[in-house]
Amino acid sequence: MASYTAFLPSAARGVLPSCRVSLRERSIAPFLSVFQQQARGAKTSSKVDPAKAKRDNRSKDFKQQSLKDMEKFALCDAIRYIRAFEVGRDPSSTKYEVHIRLKSMRNGPVIRNMLRFPHAVQTESRICVICPPGSRSEKEALAAGAALVGEKDVFDAVKNGVIEFDRLICHPDSLEALNKASLGRILGPKGLMPSAKTGTVVEDVAMRVDMLRGGTIYRERDAVIRLPIGLLAFSPEQLRDNLRATLDQIKKDAAAINHIVNKEIYEVVLSSTHGPGLTLNGDFKSENSPSTADLSVL
Repeated sequence: MASYTAFLPSAARGVLPSCRVSLRERSIAPFLSVFQQQARGAKTSSKVDPAKAKRDNRSKDFKQQSLKDMEKFALCDAIRYIRAFEVGRDPSSTKYEVHIRLKSMRNGPVIRNMLRFPHAVQTESRICVICPPGSRSEKEALAAGAALVGEKDVFDAVKNGVIEFDRLICHPDSLEALNKASLGRILGPKGLMPSAKTGTVVEDVAMRVDMLRGGTIYRERDAVIRLPIGLLAFSPEQLRDNLRATLDQIKKDAAAINHIVNKEIYEVVLSSTHGPGLTLNGDFKSENSPSTADLSVL
C-alpha cells in the first residue's frame, strides 16, 4: 500500500494555490481598506458644499417683508405715538429717524450721498477741517463754523487720543500730509477718515462745512438707508419738509444708477432714538390725527 506521503504533492497542487490567493488577499486587505476610504473621501469631496449651494441659490434681490397686511400710519399719527414713547426726553437731542427700505439687487452699486435739510438737524456737530495753515481755506472754514482747523496740531491731538470733533474734512492740498501722519487706524474705525467717495475730501471746504452743519451723510446698507431727519422739538410741518427732501434726493440717487441696477423705495419707517418704528402710508394727516399745533407743543 502506498504511503500517504505520495499523495501530498497532488494534494498540495490542489490546495496551495487557493491558499496562496487567500494569503495574498489577507496581506493586502489593510491597504485595500485604506484605498477604499480614500476613494470614498474623494467622492465625498467632489460634492458641492451645501452652504455654498445655499448661497448660490438664494435670490439675487434682497427679500422684503410683505406690506399687504401691515398697519400703516399717517405722519402726524406716527409722530403722536412716537412722542408718547419719548416723554421726559430732551427734545433738543432726541431725534426722529427714518429707515428707507429699497427694492434692490444684492450686487451692484449702493446709494451714498450727502443731504442738506430744509430744517437743520445736526447743528451741534463739531467739524474739523484739515487744510494748509494760513491759507484762504483756513479762514473760510473758520468763518463757516468749523470748530477746529489746521494740520499738525490736529494730527498731534488725534495721536494723543484727543478727538474733539464729530466730522472731519480734508482739503486736497493736505491729503498727503494726512496720509503721512498714518491716522487711518485711529480715525477709520470711528468713521472719521476723510475720503473722496464720502465727499469729505473737497476743494471748497467752507461749503462742505456749511452743508454738514445743516445736513447729514447717508449710505445704503443691505438695501436700507437710515438717517436722522429731525429733532423731537420739530413741528410736524418741519419733519414733513425734511422727510420730503430726503425721499426726493434718494429717488434722484436711484435714478442716477438705474442703468446699472434698479432701485426703488419699498417702505418708509419712522422711529426715534428710543421709540418704535412705524410704517408710513404717505399721508400727512388722517381723520383722527391731532392738530399740528398740539403736536408742536412739548
